Amino acid sequence: MKKILASLLLAFSVFTASAQYENTKVKMGEKAPELAYPSPDGKMLKLSEINKGRVVLIDFWASWCGPCRHSNPALVALYNDFKGKKFKNAKNGFTVLSVSLDQTKDAWVKAIKDDNLTWPYHMSDLGGWQSKVAEVYGIQYIPQSVLIDASGKIIGKFNMIEQATPEIQKLVQN
Repeated sequence: MKKILASLLLAFSVFTASAQYENTKVKMGEKAPELAYPSPDGKMLKLSEINKGRVVLIDFWASWCGPCRHSNPALVALYNDFKGKKFKNAKNGFTVLSVSLDQTKDAWVKAIKDDNLTWPYHMSDLGGWQSKVAEVYGIQYIPQSVLIDASGKIIGKFNMIEQATPEIQKLVQN
């Protein structure tokens, strides 16, 4: 009986914690809000341009975020696994767009290099938690990811990068 009660309590705790961290600002099936911010080299990047004909995993992170840095090797592996594959209804394949909630450019750029984040799309307004993107996307914790299809619709929201893999795999052309 004690084991059953303990199991139920644990299950309830996990469910409650997951619900607490549910992003309710962006909704599944809706068009992803536009992002237009500078890259580390100062070039303006726009989500709508990156997304044209491409599945995009938007990863929200920061150089100072321990859990983000800890999950970056899994994100790199995911990118390497899917970057060369063909996707249904996405003639330009797959990429990652990293959106940083950093406040200092040097720390942001160093973390990109140190963690081997080799995809070409990195952006930040260097606003930290006051970043406009945090408000628009309802980012209250990081790391957090949003998956959008080639038409720009939100098809996945993830607290951990490992949760994205099966959803991305469903989009791969056989």
